[in-house]
Amino acid sequence: MLISNLEVLPGQKIVRHLGLVQGSSVRSKHVGRDIMASLKNIFGGELQGYTELLQESREEATRRMQKQAQEIGANAVLNVRYSTSSIAAGAAEIFVYGSAVELEDHV
Repeated sequence: MLISNLEVLPGQKIVRHLGLVQGSSVRSKHVGRDIMASLKNIFGGELQGYTELLQESREEATRRMQKQAQEIGANAVLNVRYSTSSIAAGAAEIFVYGSAVELEDHV
């Protein structure tokens, strides 16, 4: 399945718009990551544990969006956008959404 942040794709014809699809993932902090993050806050540097946590969340949310699109017959999701929000102390949500479409002759 093609996933793109573009509204239209050069050389591709949209034959059917199937609607909005979305996926989300809520993750909480890990005690071990919190300890390392505290040390990084003192000395500076990238918080790799949190970077990995957010990357895993983005991948899971994208898989869920893609599954929803496949279930309604889409072969592409266009105009994809990501959003992050704090749900509770120590927990964040990654939300992804886009337009499920059927592209002409796209495998």
